Amino acid sequence: MAKQDYYDLLGVAKDVDEGTLKKAFRKQAMQYHPDRNPGDAEAEKKFKEIGEAYDVLKDPEKRAAYDRYGHAAFENGMGGGGHPGGGAGGFDFSDVFEEFFGGMGGGRRRRGGNSATRGNDLRFNLEITLEEAFAGKTDTIRVPTSISCDPCNGSGAEKGSSPEVCGTCGGHGKVRANQGFFMVERTCPTCQGVGHIIKNPCKVCRGAGRVEKEKTLEVKIPQGVDEGQRIRLSGEGEAGVRGGPSGDLYIFLTIKSHAIFKRDAEMLYCQVPIPMTTAVMGGQIEVPTIGGGRARVKIPEGTQSGRQFRLRGKGMPELNGGYVGDMILETAVETPVNLTKRQRELMEEFAKEGGDNISPRSEGFFSKVKDLWDDLTE
Repeated sequence: MAKQDYYDLLGVAKDVDEGTLKKAFRKQAMQYHPDRNPGDAEAEKKFKEIGEAYDVLKDPEKRAAYDRYGHAAFENGMGGGGHPGGGAGGFDFSDVFEEFFGGMGGGRRRRGGNSATRGNDLRFNLEITLEEAFAGKTDTIRVPTSISCDPCNGSGAEKGSSPEVCGTCGGHGKVRANQGFFMVERTCPTCQGVGHIIKNPCKVCRGAGRVEKEKTLEVKIPQGVDEGQRIRLSGEGEAGVRGGPSGDLYIFLTIKSHAIFKRDAEMLYCQVPIPMTTAVMGGQIEVPTIGGGRARVKIPEGTQSGRQFRLRGKGMPELNGGYVGDMILETAVETPVNLTKRQRELMEEFAKEGGDNISPRSEGFFSKVKDLWDDLTE
């Protein structure tokens, strides 16, 4: 049976560049890898073919020969002789796949190399008040985490001893085995991919190199922080494995709901109830500010519910200083309740004197309603 064209096998054009060729090969290799298709002879065959195709096309000289002569370039000694993989009767694809997958298992290891691994990052949720977000603060938090074991200095081995190179994999963390036409690598069953064996584990951490502990930290919260923002504390996450660097701690901030103010970025909004008499005749009201102070606001005669007043510079500061937003006050005129007999008499006198005719919004509304009814009866 005639061999399939190498370019067609990898699903690329003949003028494909090196980067696109690598991506196409990786995609195909992941799809037909034997570990993902156990017992599938067809997938195994396909896996071998794409490895052979890539081995030729990634080499400029072999690719030039293939472009000129096709598969015949590697038959009967043409184009350098032998098989495209360089072997006399088969292909060792380990070097090809290590280029992408680190030996198909998570990265190469030097013989006797360091098995240290970076610790995990941690997340801590911290709730603060709006006042604290306004002023900033330094807070103390307690974080359950893992830290490097002091007695063994994070090595996992008892004091006076040290981890030994795994005799099965020679420190690689991987073992190679022939499988059909190609060679595959798998995680070393003896050291579980670490590359080292601890024959005399530390009694405190039992060979882990880390111990669980609650850590107390000081966190500086800057002025102007907002909901969902995070603070990164470098190196304050979980300790690394066997001397590896620690991860980071990310503090995610949430802001408690405030009883008076609502926030939108650097703007603050506050609804202020005012007596009907103040709204009618005008006057002054005193309102709180987020900084703990007070501000006086002049209310003009005839103020309606929903009217807004801007207090400049009384909002939230921009993160890390600089601009300070404004505070917007919105009036809500209160209707009197539980009137005394005398108050009711005064309200009735007010109504008799035409009080209902000096309300511009209601007068305009009912005028429009009257026009609507007149149109419907015509």
